[in-house]
Amino acid sequence: MTAQDNHAPATQADGVVDWLTNGTRDERFIDNIFADMCIRLQQAGIPLKRSTLHVLIHHPQWLGARFMWSDGMREAEIARVDYDVRERSEFIGSPANEMQDGASEVRENLERDPSLGRKHALYDEMREMGLTDYVAWPLYHTLGKRHLITFATDRPGGFEDSHIAALKKLLPVLALVSEIRIKNRLARTLLETYVGSHAGQLILAGATRRGSGTTVRAAIMICDLRDFTKISDNWPRDDVIDLLNDYFDAMSEPIARHGGEILKFIGDGLLAIFPLQEPDACANLLHAVTEARQAMTALNERNNATSRAPLNYGIGVHVGDVMYGNIGSTSRLDFTVIGPAVNMASRLEALTKQLGRTVLLSRDFAELVEGKFELEHVGKHAVRGFSDPIELFAYHG
Repeated sequence: MTAQDNHAPATQADGVVDWLTNGTRDERFIDNIFADMCIRLQQAGIPLKRSTLHVLIHHPQWLGARFMWSDGMREAEIARVDYDVRERSEFIGSPANEMQDGASEVRENLERDPSLGRKHALYDEMREMGLTDYVAWPLYHTLGKRHLITFATDRPGGFEDSHIAALKKLLPVLALVSEIRIKNRLARTLLETYVGSHAGQLILAGATRRGSGTTVRAAIMICDLRDFTKISDNWPRDDVIDLLNDYFDAMSEPIARHGGEILKFIGDGLLAIFPLQEPDACANLLHAVTEARQAMTALNERNNATSRAPLNYGIGVHVGDVMYGNIGSTSRLDFTVIGPAVNMASRLEALTKQLGRTVLLSRDFAELVEGKFELEHVGKHAVRGFSDPIELFAYHG
């Protein structure tokens, strides 16, 4: 806020501005701050009936989020916004569309004849709600990033000039307060997306020093797609990307659902762990494998309908201690797991093709689920990099 702002005329929002500046330091979530702000504006005498805050979040699945508050609500409703929203009627011609095109304000008198005003379903909905006046402004973050905030009232005659002046006075402070929370959420989202939720939490907590880490006892799962080189050489690029995404969805969603954490995608393979601090970790891993197998069957049926060849894969599973932490160069780190147990899971995955089994388990892992799952004993086999043959089991569930 500039020195000129500090000497701006007093408004009904001054107490709310002071609260935003000094009273929100311990609140982590912008939706809570937003709802509390709307309630405080009402208490300050501004006839606020409805308000929305629209932010871009750049999540892998979502373009943004909309926080909506209306009279009587203690918490804001949160709705995710799809990436394709800009091609839909709900966006085309909307205030958000006008803001994207560069508008600095959208104001609509909802009491006048609708034929004289803007044409969009949103305005019709607000009239049906009994609202009389609506205003939307961009919320500016650093480097020119624009979000959107809207306010509406049901007061006869709409907002007075003093109400508009008070709401405008909020915007610079709300921009600062929201940017901090949104960037914190964005940092967390990006870390969860690229390294997993648990690793992301550790990194945000300060685990960023090279060589730092901890020993974790976990079930390790490594999965690899068969004949991917042939597929990638013969299929169009976009088809290959779609295929990989479908395959990773089929594998990844059951893993996450059953408490596993995917640490990395390696080309057409993935590495996941199920920490044994969860008593049922090993059983959960096999439940995830079962659901992934079902998802892959469904995917192959869909691919068959479009004349695509079925996708085959192999999974190797072991259990043991792994070093979980930062490894890499001085300026580029990877938060991952290493150790003989990871190497063993990788070797078992490679053996699935040789032994004609989709899922191979080490005896160490099989002993932890003995009696709970039907396993096929496939004998002892030499494993590259290990001196003694390893007793293996196949899982067909």
